[in-house]
Amino acid sequence: MKEPYARERFNRKQKGAAAEDGAVQYLSTCGYKILDRNWRCRTGELDIIAENEGCIIFVEVRSRSGELYQGTPEESVNTRKIHQVRNTAQVYLHMKGYDDRRVTFDVISILLNEDLSIASLGHIREAF
Repeated sequence: MKEPYARERFNRKQKGAAAEDGAVQYLSTCGYKILDRNWRCRTGELDIIAENEGCIIFVEVRSRSGELYQGTPEESVNTRKIHQVRNTAQVYLHMKGYDDRRVTFDVISILLNEDLSIASLGHIREAF
């Protein structure tokens, strides 16, 4: 029998969606125009593609909930992830005809509360 005081558990997909929604809301309030979300191709997935001041910004959203035993969200962006995001961004730019646009890669790190509300949000511009 489930205990009445047991906290509700959310799966990885729900946590990721909550973090991405928070990132989109934050970017929108900062004046960014959201072009795409969760764009996929054979090389991988791009969390958020935005535009600001004529620049295309690829945003990798990383989140953690609970204790930080495995490190902070931004620490999870490793060399393999950077390589995958850059390759997928090249495909996106080519397919959308943005080959001549200035590009940056940002990381938004989010700590989630137990109810999936945002405890903190960090934005690292030109992260890689």
